[in-house]
Amino acid sequence: MIAFSGISKQYGRQILFVDAAFQLNPGEKVGLVGPNGAGKTTIFRMITGEEQPDEGDVSVPRRMSIGYFRQDVEEMSGRSVLDEAIAGSGRLGALHHELEALQQAMSDPDRAGEMETILARFGEVQEEYDHLGGYALESRTREILHGLGFEDDRIDGDVGALSGGWKMRVAMARVLLANPDVLLMDEPTNHLDIESIIWLESFLKQRQGALLMTSHDRDFMNRIVSKIAEIDGGEITMYSGNYDFYERERAIREANREAAYARQQAMLAKEQRFIERFAAHAAKAAQVQSRVKALEKIEKIELPKKRRVVKFEFRPPARSGEQVVTLEAVTKAYGRRVVHDGLNLLVRRGERWAVMGKNGAGKSTLLKMIAGAVPPDHGAVKMGASLKMGYFAQQALDVLDPDLTVEEQLKQDFPHESIGVLRNLAGAFQFSGDDVDKKIRALSGGEKTRLVMARMLLDPPNFLVLDEPTNHLDLATKEMLLDSLKDFEGTMIFVSHDRAFLRGLSNRVLELGGETGTDTQPHLYPGTYDEYVARTGHEAPGIHN
Repeated sequence: MIAFSGISKQYGRQILFVDAAFQLNPGEKVGLVGPNGAGKTTIFRMITGEEQPDEGDVSVPRRMSIGYFRQDVEEMSGRSVLDEAIAGSGRLGALHHELEALQQAMSDPDRAGEMETILARFGEVQEEYDHLGGYALESRTREILHGLGFEDDRIDGDVGALSGGWKMRVAMARVLLANPDVLLMDEPTNHLDIESIIWLESFLKQRQGALLMTSHDRDFMNRIVSKIAEIDGGEITMYSGNYDFYERERAIREANREAAYARQQAMLAKEQRFIERFAAHAAKAAQVQSRVKALEKIEKIELPKKRRVVKFEFRPPARSGEQVVTLEAVTKAYGRRVVHDGLNLLVRRGERWAVMGKNGAGKSTLLKMIAGAVPPDHGAVKMGASLKMGYFAQQALDVLDPDLTVEEQLKQDFPHESIGVLRNLAGAFQFSGDDVDKKIRALSGGEKTRLVMARMLLDPPNFLVLDEPTNHLDLATKEMLLDSLKDFEGTMIFVSHDRAFLRGLSNRVLELGGETGTDTQPHLYPGTYDEYVARTGHEAPGIHN
């Protein structure tokens, strides 16, 4: 059991915790929630011993093993993906690599004089390795890496050749492979596609050890955790249930507290009127003094802290033609790998296409061809009449000027808009107060995503092409964006790994690659994402419920 008792912590003037308490019991799966900067990462770092509280105690049993998946990944190079995953997986990984080194030593003629010592050590290591299940280690590592989206050629390839997002998956594989008593996970779904998210969901549900995690994926949290620990205003409050239960229960507690506050304020006002009325009456002096003392002893109820969510009314876009985009016999290949072969697709006004497909099925390539960012090798992509397109991809973040502040960027983009409108827009996308004065070069990936989406939606296009628009967005911003796009009157085609987004927006599903991911003929489903799941029996291609 991990226990926090009377914890206080602050950085300069920023107070994170005041006399806070929290407990993580064996086998519990707990979601850690709270506004950005509330102290979620600090909780993780205090459990691992990287930080200490200013006051109070953090109790972690000495023999308890802890695995921590975090967002910053150290440099990886010089090994295969398989070896890198094994190397960081704790005691078993260390024994695995020592066995390999001892086997090389046994075949080295220059070390013949040390053979007796080498053989003795080999026997000790081999016995412990076997006892811990080491001979199943490689197959277990491959199974985890496959689950996280790696193909065999990549597993055996150089880890140094991977992008940052794929290195994050290797770091996650290490932690899962170590199978610690307590698993700490900071935003584990950030760099995963929907197939890997669903695999990880299943893995964590079946796992026996304790789990404490943060996540901006509502479905993921709902399906895994049975408790929520909320950090707010320096306190940690526990809720028994998943994320949806927490939201409902929090709203009930807020309403009850507001009612209690109103009742107490009415009572205090009544008592105050009595005191003021009879303060000068000698006959009532004892009663007045008694009531003054009683008021001083009353513990005042405070109003619950409201999380301010700015609503922004997005303008309706101009009407486009009936046929928005037509793809005729489109073919696209990268070297020998054919991604699309004779693809035909008609997108009509008002349709909202969710594009599904395994890694490599060509989802982003399709959106790039529609947006005009990449030409097809053969065939034609024809745009309809009166179209104004808005294209969002991770590369769209590069259109921002790093030397401007958030407010300066918006003023530059919309010189004829009032400061009030621009501030409202910034607030709707969680830029409030001093945030608008931040330089764009200092913004996180999530903040840049919010700013790009804000710029796109102030003067809305009538055709949105969105490639993973929710990457790095927190739950509050995701839900604001989802609510806004539900009311969007134009046409949309999008790729997303967020099931709430897929469920809330789609009225058509385009599945690329089929079950294998290599089928070059698409499957079209005229209906919502929920209808697609019911019809196919899976939440994503190749993943069966």
